[in-house]
Amino acid sequence: MSVEGVEIAGPVTGRFSEVLTPEALGFVASLHRELDPVRRDFLRRRAEIQGRLDAGEQPDFQPGTRRIREDGTWRVPPVPADLQDRRVEITGPAEKKMIINALNSGARVFMADFEDANTPTWHNMVQGQVDLIDAVRRSIDFTSPEGKEYRLQDEVATLLVRPRGWHLEERHLLVDGNPVSASLFDFGLYFFHNARELLDSEKAPARGPYYYLAKLENHLEARLWNDAFNMAQDALGIPRGTIRATVLIETILEAFEMEEILYELRDHSSGLNAGRWDYLFSIIKKFRNRPDIVFPDRAQVTMTQPFYRAYTELLVKTCHRRDAHAIGGMAAFIPSRKDPEVNERALTKVREDKVRESNDGFDGTWVAHPDLVPVATEEFDRVLGDTPHQLDRRREEVDVSVDDLLNFKVPGEITEEGLRTNIAVGILYLESWLRGVGAAALFNLMEDTATSEISRSQVWQWVHHGASINGGPRITGELVRKWEEEELQRVEETIGAEAFGRGRFEEAKSLFEEVALSDEFEEFLTIPGYEHID
Repeated sequence: MSVEGVEIAGPVTGRFSEVLTPEALGFVASLHRELDPVRRDFLRRRAEIQGRLDAGEQPDFQPGTRRIREDGTWRVPPVPADLQDRRVEITGPAEKKMIINALNSGARVFMADFEDANTPTWHNMVQGQVDLIDAVRRSIDFTSPEGKEYRLQDEVATLLVRPRGWHLEERHLLVDGNPVSASLFDFGLYFFHNARELLDSEKAPARGPYYYLAKLENHLEARLWNDAFNMAQDALGIPRGTIRATVLIETILEAFEMEEILYELRDHSSGLNAGRWDYLFSIIKKFRNRPDIVFPDRAQVTMTQPFYRAYTELLVKTCHRRDAHAIGGMAAFIPSRKDPEVNERALTKVREDKVRESNDGFDGTWVAHPDLVPVATEEFDRVLGDTPHQLDRRREEVDVSVDDLLNFKVPGEITEEGLRTNIAVGILYLESWLRGVGAAALFNLMEDTATSEISRSQVWQWVHHGASINGGPRITGELVRKWEEEELQRVEETIGAEAFGRGRFEEAKSLFEEVALSDEFEEFLTIPGYEHID
Protein backbone atom coordinates (compact mmCIF):
# COMPACT_ATOMS: atom_id res chain seq x y z
CA MET A 1 0.00 0.00 0.00
CA SER A 2 1.45 3.35 -1.07
CA VAL A 3 0.85 6.79 0.42
CA GLU A 4 -0.12 9.54 -1.99
CA GLY A 5 2.71 12.00 -2.54
CA VAL A 6 5.19 9.99 -0.45
CA GLU A 7 8.20 8.23 -1.97
CA ILE A 8 10.85 6.18 -0.18
CA ALA A 9 14.19 6.77 -1.89
CA GLY A 10 16.21 4.40 0.30
CA PRO A 11 16.23 0.60 0.51
CA VAL A 12 13.61 -1.06 2.71
CA THR A 13 15.47 -4.05 4.14
CA GLY A 14 15.28 -6.21 7.24
CA ARG A 15 12.72 -4.81 9.66
CA PHE A 16 12.57 -1.37 8.03
CA SER A 17 9.04 -2.12 6.79
CA GLU A 18 7.92 -2.25 10.45
CA VAL A 19 8.94 1.39 10.77
CA LEU A 20 8.05 2.67 7.31
CA THR A 21 4.42 1.59 7.37
CA PRO A 22 1.86 3.47 5.23
CA GLU A 23 0.20 4.78 8.39
CA ALA A 24 3.48 6.06 9.86
CA LEU A 25 4.56 7.63 6.58
CA GLY A 26 1.19 9.32 6.19
CA PHE A 27 1.54 10.69 9.72
CA VAL A 28 5.01 12.12 9.03
CA ALA A 29 3.85 13.52 5.68
CA SER A 30 0.96 15.36 7.33
CA LEU A 31 3.33 16.97 9.83
CA HIS A 32 5.71 17.93 7.05
CA ARG A 33 3.06 19.44 4.78
CA GLU A 34 1.69 21.59 7.58
CA LEU A 35 4.95 22.72 9.19
CA ASP A 36 7.73 22.63 6.60
CA PRO A 37 6.86 25.99 4.98
CA VAL A 38 7.33 27.64 8.38
CA ARG A 39 10.58 25.75 8.92
CA ARG A 40 11.92 27.04 5.61
CA ASP A 41 10.94 30.59 6.50
CA PHE A 42 12.87 30.25 9.76
CA LEU A 43 15.99 29.10 7.91
CA ARG A 44 15.75 32.17 5.68
CA ARG A 45 15.36 34.28 8.82
CA ARG A 46 18.56 32.77 10.22
CA ALA A 47 20.42 33.96 7.14
CA GLU A 48 18.97 37.47 7.53
CA ILE A 49 20.04 37.61 11.18
CA GLN A 50 23.54 36.48 10.22
CA GLY A 51 23.70 39.35 7.77
CA ARG A 52 22.83 41.80 10.54
CA LEU A 53 25.47 40.30 12.82
CA ASP A 54 28.03 40.61 10.04
CA ALA A 55 27.06 44.28 9.78
CA GLY A 56 27.86 44.80 13.46
CA GLU A 57 24.53 44.26 15.21
CA GLN A 58 24.82 42.80 18.71
CA PRO A 59 22.46 40.20 20.18
CA ASP A 60 20.24 41.48 22.96
CA PHE A 61 17.24 40.53 25.06
CA GLN A 62 14.20 41.11 22.86
CA PRO A 63 12.07 44.16 23.80
CA GLY A 64 9.02 42.62 22.12
CA THR A 65 8.97 39.72 24.61
CA ARG A 66 9.74 41.70 27.76
CA ARG A 67 6.28 40.94 29.15
CA ILE A 68 7.08 37.20 29.14
CA ARG A 69 10.31 37.75 31.07
CA GLU A 70 8.76 40.20 33.54
CA ASP A 71 5.64 38.15 34.25
CA GLY A 72 6.62 36.14 37.30
CA THR A 73 3.42 34.12 37.48
CA TRP A 74 3.73 31.53 34.73
CA ARG A 75 5.38 28.14 35.29
CA VAL A 76 5.95 24.97 33.33
CA PRO A 77 3.72 22.05 34.39
CA PRO A 78 4.81 19.71 37.18
CA VAL A 79 7.49 17.33 35.97
CA PRO A 80 6.41 13.68 35.46
CA ALA A 81 7.56 11.26 38.13
CA ASP A 82 10.16 9.56 35.92
CA LEU A 83 11.74 12.94 35.05
CA GLN A 84 11.91 14.24 38.61
CA ASP A 85 15.42 12.88 39.23
CA ARG A 86 17.79 13.61 36.36
CA ARG A 87 21.03 13.90 38.30
CA VAL A 88 23.06 12.00 35.70
CA GLU A 89 22.11 11.57 32.06
CA ILE A 90 24.08 9.49 29.58
CA THR A 91 23.96 10.15 25.86
CA GLY A 92 24.87 8.19 22.76
CA PRO A 93 23.63 7.11 19.34
CA ALA A 94 20.36 5.23 18.92
CA GLU A 95 22.19 1.97 18.26
CA LYS A 96 21.32 -1.39 19.77
CA LYS A 97 24.38 -2.08 21.95
CA MET A 98 24.59 1.55 23.07
CA ILE A 99 20.90 1.65 23.94
CA ILE A 100 21.16 -1.45 26.14
CA ASN A 101 24.38 -0.37 27.88
CA ALA A 102 23.11 3.17 28.46
CA LEU A 103 19.74 2.09 29.82
CA ASN A 104 21.56 -0.32 32.14
CA SER A 105 24.32 2.16 33.10
CA GLY A 106 22.89 3.41 36.39
CA ALA A 107 22.25 6.87 34.93
CA ARG A 108 18.81 8.30 35.63
CA VAL A 109 18.23 9.24 31.97
CA PHE A 110 19.47 8.01 28.59
CA MET A 111 19.22 10.30 25.57
CA ALA A 112 19.14 8.26 22.37
CA ASP A 113 20.73 10.57 19.85
CA PHE A 114 19.80 10.94 16.18
CA GLU A 115 21.80 14.16 16.04
CA ASP A 116 25.38 15.02 17.10
CA ALA A 117 26.50 11.50 18.09
CA ASN A 118 25.06 9.93 14.95
CA THR A 119 25.91 9.75 11.27
CA PRO A 120 22.59 10.21 9.44
CA THR A 121 22.93 7.32 7.03
CA TRP A 122 19.63 5.83 5.95
CA HIS A 123 20.53 2.62 7.77
CA ASN A 124 21.36 4.43 11.02
CA MET A 125 18.18 6.49 10.97
CA VAL A 126 15.73 3.66 10.29
CA GLN A 127 17.55 0.92 12.21
CA GLY A 128 17.70 3.32 15.14
CA GLN A 129 13.91 3.53 15.05
CA VAL A 130 13.70 -0.28 14.98
CA ASP A 131 15.97 -0.50 18.01
CA LEU A 132 13.96 2.09 19.92
CA ILE A 133 10.72 0.23 19.19
CA ASP A 134 12.33 -2.83 20.76
CA ALA A 135 13.72 -0.83 23.69
CA VAL A 136 10.31 0.64 24.50
CA ARG A 137 8.85 -2.89 24.52
CA ARG A 138 11.88 -4.21 26.41
CA SER A 139 12.48 -6.86 23.76
CA ILE A 140 15.82 -5.40 22.67
CA ASP A 141 18.86 -7.70 22.84
CA PHE A 142 22.28 -7.96 21.28
CA THR A 143 24.94 -10.66 20.94
CA SER A 144 28.49 -9.56 20.18
CA PRO A 145 30.69 -11.39 17.65
CA GLU A 146 32.47 -12.86 20.68
CA GLY A 147 29.20 -14.30 21.95
CA LYS A 148 28.55 -11.82 24.78
CA GLU A 149 24.83 -11.24 25.31
CA TYR A 150 23.27 -7.90 26.21
CA ARG A 151 19.74 -7.47 27.61
CA LEU A 152 17.90 -4.89 29.67
CA GLN A 153 17.97 -5.11 33.43
CA ASP A 154 14.87 -4.73 35.57
CA GLU A 155 15.79 -1.14 36.52
CA VAL A 156 16.69 1.08 33.57
CA ALA A 157 17.15 4.76 32.83
CA THR A 158 14.32 6.95 31.58
CA LEU A 159 14.45 7.18 27.79
CA LEU A 160 14.60 10.46 25.87
CA VAL A 161 15.15 10.88 22.12
CA ARG A 162 16.92 13.71 20.29
CA PRO A 163 15.74 14.32 16.71
CA ARG A 164 17.90 16.15 14.21
CA GLY A 165 17.75 19.95 14.04
CA TRP A 166 15.48 22.12 11.91
CA HIS A 167 18.31 22.82 9.43
CA LEU A 168 18.53 19.21 8.21
CA GLU A 169 16.51 17.18 5.72
CA GLU A 170 16.02 13.44 5.20
CA ARG A 171 16.57 12.99 1.49
CA HIS A 172 15.52 9.33 1.50
CA LEU A 173 11.89 10.21 2.17
CA LEU A 174 10.21 12.55 -0.29
CA VAL A 175 6.89 14.27 0.34
CA ASP A 176 5.36 15.82 -2.78
CA GLY A 177 8.76 15.56 -4.45
CA ASN A 178 10.75 17.29 -1.71
CA PRO A 179 12.94 15.84 1.07
CA VAL A 180 11.12 15.64 4.38
CA SER A 181 12.27 17.65 7.38
CA ALA A 182 14.75 15.47 9.27
CA SER A 183 13.35 16.79 12.56
CA LEU A 184 9.83 15.68 11.73
CA PHE A 185 11.04 12.35 10.32
CA ASP A 186 12.87 11.45 13.55
CA PHE A 187 10.26 12.87 15.90
CA GLY A 188 7.26 11.59 13.98
CA LEU A 189 8.35 7.99 13.53
CA TYR A 190 9.32 7.57 17.16
CA PHE A 191 6.10 9.21 18.37
CA PHE A 192 3.83 7.27 16.00
CA HIS A 193 5.23 3.87 16.91
CA ASN A 194 5.84 4.36 20.62
CA ALA A 195 3.71 7.08 22.22
CA ARG A 196 0.79 4.85 23.11
CA GLU A 197 3.05 2.00 24.24
CA LEU A 198 4.99 4.36 26.51
CA LEU A 199 1.80 5.57 28.12
CA ASP A 200 0.13 2.18 28.52
CA SER A 201 2.98 -0.14 29.47
CA GLU A 202 4.17 -0.38 33.05
CA LYS A 203 7.48 -1.79 31.83
CA ALA A 204 8.43 0.85 29.25
CA PRO A 205 11.66 2.82 29.97
CA ALA A 206 9.61 6.06 30.10
CA ARG A 207 6.02 6.88 30.96
CA GLY A 208 5.61 9.20 28.03
CA PRO A 209 7.24 10.36 24.80
CA TYR A 210 10.13 12.52 26.01
CA TYR A 211 12.48 14.48 23.74
CA TYR A 212 15.55 16.67 23.61
CA LEU A 213 15.40 19.52 21.08
CA ALA A 214 18.62 20.62 19.36
CA LYS A 215 19.99 23.59 17.43
CA LEU A 216 17.18 26.09 18.00
CA GLU A 217 18.07 29.76 17.57
CA ASN A 218 15.02 31.56 18.99
CA HIS A 219 11.65 31.15 20.65
CA LEU A 220 9.77 31.10 17.34
CA GLU A 221 11.56 27.87 16.43
CA ALA A 222 10.47 26.48 19.82
CA ARG A 223 6.91 27.48 18.96
CA LEU A 224 7.17 25.43 15.77
CA TRP A 225 8.10 22.39 17.86
CA ASN A 226 5.13 23.09 20.11
CA ASP A 227 2.88 23.15 17.04
CA ALA A 228 4.35 19.81 15.95
CA PHE A 229 3.68 18.32 19.38
CA ASN A 230 0.07 19.50 19.44
CA MET A 231 -0.58 18.29 15.91
CA ALA A 232 0.93 14.87 16.64
CA GLN A 233 -0.93 14.41 19.90
CA ASP A 234 -4.24 15.44 18.34
CA ALA A 235 -3.73 13.05 15.42
CA LEU A 236 -3.24 10.05 17.72
CA GLY A 237 -5.82 11.05 20.29
CA ILE A 238 -3.25 11.67 23.00
CA PRO A 239 -3.87 14.58 25.41
CA ARG A 240 -1.93 17.74 24.76
CA GLY A 241 0.90 18.18 27.21
CA THR A 242 1.78 14.49 27.26
CA ILE A 243 4.99 15.09 25.34
CA ARG A 244 7.80 16.57 27.40
CA ALA A 245 10.80 18.28 25.84
CA THR A 246 14.11 19.58 27.14
CA VAL A 247 15.71 22.24 24.95
CA LEU A 248 19.46 22.42 24.52
CA ILE A 249 20.62 26.02 24.86
CA GLU A 250 23.51 25.57 22.47
CA THR A 251 23.46 28.69 20.32
CA ILE A 252 24.43 32.18 21.43
CA LEU A 253 21.12 33.66 20.24
CA GLU A 254 19.15 31.20 22.38
CA ALA A 255 20.90 32.50 25.48
CA PHE A 256 18.96 35.76 25.14
CA GLU A 257 15.61 33.96 24.81
CA MET A 258 15.69 31.21 27.44
CA GLU A 259 12.51 32.35 29.18
CA GLU A 260 10.70 32.79 25.88
CA ILE A 261 11.69 29.28 24.78
CA LEU A 262 10.33 27.81 28.00
CA TYR A 263 7.18 29.90 27.55
CA GLU A 264 6.52 28.73 23.99
CA LEU A 265 6.90 25.11 25.07
CA ARG A 266 5.43 25.62 28.53
CA ASP A 267 2.75 22.90 28.22
CA HIS A 268 5.42 20.46 27.05
CA SER A 269 8.57 21.78 28.70
CA SER A 270 10.68 19.84 31.16
CA GLY A 271 13.77 22.04 31.22
CA LEU A 272 16.85 23.42 29.50
CA ASN A 273 20.30 21.95 28.99
CA ALA A 274 23.64 23.75 28.75
CA GLY A 275 24.90 22.44 25.41
CA ARG A 276 28.36 23.81 25.96
CA TRP A 277 30.26 22.53 22.91
CA ASP A 278 27.73 23.64 20.31
CA TYR A 279 27.46 26.90 22.25
CA LEU A 280 31.15 27.64 21.64
CA PHE A 281 30.80 26.63 18.01
CA SER A 282 27.81 28.94 17.69
CA ILE A 283 29.79 31.91 19.03
CA ILE A 284 32.59 31.30 16.56
CA LYS A 285 30.08 30.86 13.74
CA LYS A 286 27.89 33.87 14.49
CA PHE A 287 30.86 36.22 14.97
CA ARG A 288 33.08 34.60 12.38
CA ASN A 289 33.77 37.87 10.59
CA ARG A 290 34.78 39.73 13.77
CA PRO A 291 38.59 39.99 14.06
CA ASP A 292 38.21 41.00 17.73
CA ILE A 293 36.60 37.66 18.61
CA VAL A 294 39.27 35.06 17.92
CA PHE A 295 39.60 32.31 20.50
CA PRO A 296 42.79 30.57 21.65
CA ASP A 297 43.20 26.78 21.64
CA ARG A 298 39.96 24.93 22.30
CA ALA A 299 41.45 23.35 25.44
CA GLN A 300 41.96 26.82 26.93
CA VAL A 301 38.29 27.86 26.51
CA THR A 302 37.07 26.25 29.71
CA MET A 303 33.77 26.47 31.56
CA THR A 304 35.33 28.91 34.04
CA GLN A 305 35.53 31.64 31.40
CA PRO A 306 33.24 34.62 32.21
CA PHE A 307 30.95 34.18 29.18
CA TYR A 308 30.41 30.51 30.03
CA ARG A 309 29.78 31.33 33.69
CA ALA A 310 27.21 33.98 32.74
CA TYR A 311 25.42 31.60 30.37
CA THR A 312 25.24 28.66 32.77
CA GLU A 313 24.22 30.70 35.82
CA LEU A 314 21.51 32.48 33.83
CA LEU A 315 20.26 29.09 32.63
CA VAL A 316 19.90 27.76 36.19
CA LYS A 317 18.19 30.93 37.39
CA THR A 318 15.81 30.97 34.41
CA CYS A 319 14.84 27.32 34.76
CA HIS A 320 14.26 27.38 38.49
CA ARG A 321 12.23 30.57 38.29
CA ARG A 322 9.83 28.62 36.05
CA ASP A 323 10.00 25.27 37.91
CA ALA A 324 11.94 23.69 35.04
CA HIS A 325 14.99 21.45 35.36
CA ALA A 326 18.43 22.82 34.55
CA ILE A 327 20.72 20.12 33.10
CA GLY A 328 24.46 20.62 32.87
CA GLY A 329 26.79 19.92 30.00
CA MET A 330 28.69 17.01 28.56
CA ALA A 331 31.89 15.73 30.14
CA ALA A 332 33.88 14.98 26.99
CA PHE A 333 36.67 13.20 28.87
CA ILE A 334 36.52 9.44 28.67
CA PRO A 335 38.16 6.98 31.05
CA SER A 336 40.72 4.40 30.03
CA ARG A 337 40.45 0.81 31.20
CA LYS A 338 44.04 0.17 30.09
CA ASP A 339 45.96 3.26 31.27
CA PRO A 340 45.54 4.11 34.98
CA GLU A 341 47.19 7.52 34.55
CA VAL A 342 44.88 8.55 31.72
CA ASN A 343 41.95 7.19 33.69
CA GLU A 344 42.82 9.21 36.80
CA ARG A 345 43.23 12.43 34.79
CA ALA A 346 39.86 11.90 33.14
CA LEU A 347 38.07 11.17 36.40
CA THR A 348 39.66 14.21 38.05
CA LYS A 349 38.52 16.51 35.22
CA VAL A 350 35.01 15.07 35.27
CA ARG A 351 34.79 15.39 39.04
CA GLU A 352 35.85 19.05 38.92
CA ASP A 353 33.25 19.74 36.25
CA LYS A 354 30.42 18.05 38.15
CA VAL A 355 31.36 19.70 41.46
CA ARG A 356 31.02 23.09 39.76
CA GLU A 357 27.68 22.24 38.14
CA SER A 358 26.09 20.72 41.24
CA ASN A 359 27.21 23.66 43.37
CA ASP A 360 25.84 26.09 40.79
CA GLY A 361 22.37 24.60 41.21
CA PHE A 362 22.08 22.33 38.20
CA ASP A 363 19.63 19.47 38.67
CA GLY A 364 21.62 17.03 36.58
CA THR A 365 24.46 16.63 34.13
CA TRP A 366 25.63 14.71 31.05
CA VAL A 367 28.24 12.01 30.52
CA ALA A 368 29.11 10.08 27.38
CA HIS A 369 30.53 6.88 28.88
CA PRO A 370 29.04 4.40 31.37
CA ASP A 371 32.26 4.44 33.44
CA LEU A 372 31.65 8.13 34.22
CA VAL A 373 28.18 7.58 35.67
CA PRO A 374 29.46 6.71 39.19
CA VAL A 375 31.73 9.74 39.59
CA ALA A 376 29.10 12.16 38.25
CA THR A 377 26.44 10.55 40.45
CA GLU A 378 28.68 10.83 43.50
CA GLU A 379 29.10 14.57 43.08
CA PHE A 380 25.40 15.21 42.54
CA ASP A 381 24.52 12.89 45.43
CA ARG A 382 26.77 15.01 47.62
CA VAL A 383 24.61 18.08 46.93
CA LEU A 384 21.20 16.53 46.31
CA GLY A 385 21.18 13.69 48.80
CA ASP A 386 17.76 12.07 48.61
CA THR A 387 16.22 15.19 47.03
CA PRO A 388 15.61 14.63 43.29
CA HIS A 389 16.50 18.17 42.16
CA GLN A 390 17.38 21.72 43.22
CA LEU A 391 14.36 23.60 41.92
CA ASP A 392 14.09 25.45 45.20
CA ARG A 393 17.47 27.13 44.59
CA ARG A 394 16.21 30.21 42.75
CA ARG A 395 19.64 31.85 42.34
CA GLU A 396 18.10 35.28 42.93
CA GLU A 397 21.59 36.74 43.36
CA VAL A 398 22.46 36.04 39.72
CA ASP A 399 22.34 39.17 37.55
CA VAL A 400 23.53 38.58 34.00
CA SER A 401 23.81 41.43 31.50
CA VAL A 402 24.21 41.52 27.74
CA ASP A 403 27.87 42.41 28.22
CA ASP A 404 28.36 39.38 30.47
CA LEU A 405 27.01 37.01 27.82
CA LEU A 406 29.14 38.68 25.15
CA ASN A 407 32.36 38.86 27.15
CA PHE A 408 34.50 36.80 24.79
CA LYS A 409 37.88 38.02 26.04
CA VAL A 410 39.51 34.66 26.73
CA PRO A 411 43.14 34.71 27.89
CA GLY A 412 45.38 32.23 26.18
CA GLU A 413 47.25 31.59 23.00
CA ILE A 414 47.13 29.64 19.79
CA THR A 415 49.74 26.92 19.89
CA GLU A 416 51.15 24.46 17.39
CA GLU A 417 49.66 21.66 19.48
CA GLY A 418 46.25 23.37 19.39
CA LEU A 419 46.26 23.73 15.62
CA ARG A 420 47.54 20.20 15.06
CA THR A 421 44.89 18.84 17.43
CA ASN A 422 42.13 20.67 15.58
CA ILE A 423 43.40 19.31 12.27
CA ALA A 424 43.76 15.75 13.55
CA VAL A 425 40.42 15.73 15.37
CA GLY A 426 38.68 17.34 12.41
CA ILE A 427 39.90 14.76 9.92
CA LEU A 428 39.78 11.68 12.17
CA TYR A 429 36.27 12.45 13.37
CA LEU A 430 35.03 13.02 9.82
CA GLU A 431 36.61 9.74 8.75
CA SER A 432 34.69 7.99 11.51
CA TRP A 433 31.51 9.89 10.61
CA LEU A 434 31.82 8.92 6.94
CA ARG A 435 31.99 5.27 8.01
CA GLY A 436 28.71 5.71 9.88
CA VAL A 437 30.12 6.11 13.40
CA GLY A 438 29.07 9.49 14.80
CA ALA A 439 30.68 9.26 18.26
CA ALA A 440 34.43 8.64 18.24
CA ALA A 441 36.96 8.34 21.06
CA LEU A 442 39.94 10.46 20.01
CA PHE A 443 42.86 11.51 22.23
CA ASN A 444 40.98 10.51 25.39
CA LEU A 445 37.96 12.64 24.52
CA MET A 446 34.58 11.63 23.14
CA GLU A 447 34.21 13.59 19.92
CA ASP A 448 30.91 14.15 18.18
CA THR A 449 29.66 16.55 15.56
CA ALA A 450 29.56 19.44 18.04
CA THR A 451 33.20 19.12 19.09
CA SER A 452 34.29 18.53 15.50
CA GLU A 453 32.50 21.75 14.56
CA ILE A 454 34.69 23.61 17.06
CA SER A 455 37.85 22.14 15.55
CA ARG A 456 37.04 23.04 11.96
CA SER A 457 35.53 26.46 12.79
CA GLN A 458 38.58 27.46 14.82
CA VAL A 459 40.82 26.57 11.89
CA TRP A 460 38.58 28.65 9.58
CA GLN A 461 38.63 31.54 12.06
CA TRP A 462 42.40 31.47 12.50
CA VAL A 463 43.08 31.31 8.75
CA HIS A 464 40.42 33.88 7.88
CA HIS A 465 41.77 36.46 10.33
CA GLY A 466 45.44 35.76 9.75
CA ALA A 467 46.11 34.59 13.31
CA SER A 468 49.58 33.38 14.24
CA ILE A 469 50.82 30.54 16.37
CA ASN A 470 52.39 31.84 19.56
CA GLY A 471 56.06 32.21 18.76
CA GLY A 472 55.51 30.68 15.36
CA PRO A 473 54.20 31.22 11.85
CA ARG A 474 51.02 32.81 10.58
CA ILE A 475 48.23 30.27 10.08
CA THR A 476 47.49 29.89 6.38
CA GLY A 477 45.72 27.40 4.20
CA GLU A 478 49.10 26.18 3.00
CA LEU A 479 50.28 25.52 6.55
CA VAL A 480 47.06 23.68 7.39
CA ARG A 481 47.39 21.47 4.31
CA LYS A 482 51.03 20.72 5.13
CA TRP A 483 50.17 19.68 8.66
CA GLU A 484 47.20 17.65 7.42
CA GLU A 485 49.62 15.45 5.51
CA GLU A 486 51.90 15.15 8.54
CA GLU A 487 49.04 14.21 10.86
CA LEU A 488 47.72 11.63 8.41
CA GLN A 489 51.21 10.20 8.06
CA ARG A 490 51.26 9.69 11.83
CA VAL A 491 47.91 7.93 11.68
CA GLU A 492 49.12 5.62 8.90
CA GLU A 493 52.26 4.79 10.84
CA THR A 494 50.16 4.03 13.93
CA ILE A 495 47.48 1.83 12.40
CA GLY A 496 49.40 0.44 9.44
CA ALA A 497 49.12 1.00 5.70
CA GLU A 498 46.54 -1.74 5.19
CA ALA A 499 44.11 -0.39 7.80
CA PHE A 500 44.73 3.14 6.59
CA GLY A 501 43.89 2.12 3.06
CA ARG A 502 40.58 0.61 4.18
CA GLY A 503 39.56 3.89 5.79
CA ARG A 504 38.17 7.05 4.22
CA PHE A 505 40.96 9.37 5.31
CA GLU A 506 41.57 11.14 2.01
CA GLU A 507 37.87 11.80 1.59
CA ALA A 508 37.72 13.07 5.18
CA LYS A 509 40.66 15.37 4.51
CA SER A 510 38.92 16.79 1.45
CA LEU A 511 35.70 17.34 3.42
CA PHE A 512 37.64 18.95 6.27
CA GLU A 513 39.24 21.40 3.83
CA GLU A 514 35.82 22.19 2.40
CA VAL A 515 34.44 23.21 5.81
CA ALA A 516 37.67 24.68 7.29
CA LEU A 517 39.41 26.42 4.41
CA SER A 518 36.70 27.64 2.04
CA ASP A 519 36.30 31.39 1.59
CA GLU A 520 32.68 31.23 2.76
CA PHE A 521 31.85 29.66 6.10
CA GLU A 522 29.70 26.53 5.86
CA GLU A 523 26.88 26.75 8.43
CA PHE A 524 27.08 23.08 9.46
CA LEU A 525 29.64 20.49 8.39
CA THR A 526 26.86 17.89 8.25
CA ILE A 527 25.27 19.62 5.26
CA PRO A 528 28.15 19.05 2.78
CA GLY A 529 29.00 15.87 4.70
CA TYR A 530 25.56 14.46 3.94
CA GLU A 531 26.52 14.35 0.26
CA HIS A 532 29.30 11.87 1.09
CA ILE A 533 27.16 9.19 2.78
CA ASP A 534 24.71 6.64 1.34
